[in-house]
Amino acid sequence: MFFVSMLLNEILGWMRAQTGTTSLRAILYMDEIFGYFPPVQNPPSKGPLLTLLKQARAFGLGVVLSTQNPVDLDYKGLSNTGTWFIGRLQTERDKERVLAGLEGAAVGAGFDRGRMEEILAGLGHRVFLLHNVHEDEPVIFQTRWTLSYLRGPMTREQIKRLTADRKIGAVPVAPGKYPEAAAHVVTQSQVVTPAKRPAEPPVAPPGIKSYYLSGSGAGHGLVYYPGIMGRMDIHYSSTSKKVAATKTAALVAELEEGPVPLDWDNATEIDIGQAGLETPPASGAEFADLPAEACKAASYQKWSKDLLRWLSRNRPLVVYHSNRFKMTSRIDESEGEFRARLSQAAREKRDLEVEKLRKKYAARFSTLKNRQLQAEQTIAREQDQAKSRKIETAISFGTAILGAFLGRKVLSTTSATRVGTAMKSASRLGKETQDVARARERAKAVQLEMDELEMRLQEDIAGLEASYDPGGEDLEEVRVSPSMTDITFKS
Repeated sequence: MFFVSMLLNEILGWMRAQTGTTSLRAILYMDEIFGYFPPVQNPPSKGPLLTLLKQARAFGLGVVLSTQNPVDLDYKGLSNTGTWFIGRLQTERDKERVLAGLEGAAVGAGFDRGRMEEILAGLGHRVFLLHNVHEDEPVIFQTRWTLSYLRGPMTREQIKRLTADRKIGAVPVAPGKYPEAAAHVVTQSQVVTPAKRPAEPPVAPPGIKSYYLSGSGAGHGLVYYPGIMGRMDIHYSSTSKKVAATKTAALVAELEEGPVPLDWDNATEIDIGQAGLETPPASGAEFADLPAEACKAASYQKWSKDLLRWLSRNRPLVVYHSNRFKMTSRIDESEGEFRARLSQAAREKRDLEVEKLRKKYAARFSTLKNRQLQAEQTIAREQDQAKSRKIETAISFGTAILGAFLGRKVLSTTSATRVGTAMKSASRLGKETQDVARARERAKAVQLEMDELEMRLQEDIAGLEASYDPGGEDLEEVRVSPSMTDITFKS
């Protein structure tokens, strides 16, 4: 419970930091929700879950909850659920809870409780009901047959057989640079120890601050080596690519004796927070000699200018740009992270275009539906007329035949007239039957037009989805180099 509550609150905080969207950004899925969202109690997980069910959709976060018994869920959560997948329910309490939740979620949209209850009662094995509050009617579907063989917990003998071929070896040690005086080499013939170094730090020129990076040890055995550290704010700007970012960096280059005492190409970038800068050195430490050039104040000005030139040439900001979506990656954002953010923006634009496309087709669908309704009404009318004509014809023939048998032997004029009327009724019956057939053909033609229009709509939607797929987007790698005036040293 503690972990789940912490996780839900973290997700809630992340959600509130996002911008609003109409597209799906992420999904929170929880199986076996029993105990975390009960109808009567208030565990720590219930509050954030209810908040997510009410607000998460506005931030593109979907929430999927799964349970075997609907009575395990709070009714407030059920009424805020938009899509339901309902399988076979075992108890009447479960059915009543589901029906109450569906009715609460469909407020104002109309809900046929009797029909829904009949559908739920008829669900079989692996048959589910899909209820979406945005659709007019539910959908029944059947899942594929699957089998998962779960062996269960392994015994000790099985674990031994599984790990019989594995051998426990030594743990590798990552190589690193250790202080010179902290180690020595011992062979069979000799012992080599480092030379003695000064115990006092060298004096830097006036105006130059001295700092000490904390080493792997303290006291005896720790040696400090001289170096130059530059800490600066580097501002990157590109109007065409809409880049405006500032990055803080700290570089350390070791000082050496010789014609080139400092080479920024061999500098190492460090994290000031993790490196641990100290003003006084560790007690008992030793110090390497300071090169002669490092004793001159003018040398530091020259090295500062060299660092500015080196940074402007060798420290560009590499970002990724999408020409189609007019988006640029953020500072320190990897290509994968940028593509993920690009996917969200692409889905939002795609959904907007799909909505426009559906509105474009809506008028044509409305026209066809009206024609279909008229065709169905015509079929019903023609069927009623044909039925009435059939009854009328049967009565006419019956009357004529009955008059012929019950009348005089010689066919009277009245009987002949009745037979003629019956024949005319039979002829009109045939015409009414043909009218019904023609009405059905018109309704079938309208249905074919609707199917073709739906197919074209789906093809257009598929084309939009393919055009807005950022997976195949060719990203432009943009290198933004800072000018020397865009670099500011920090003390």
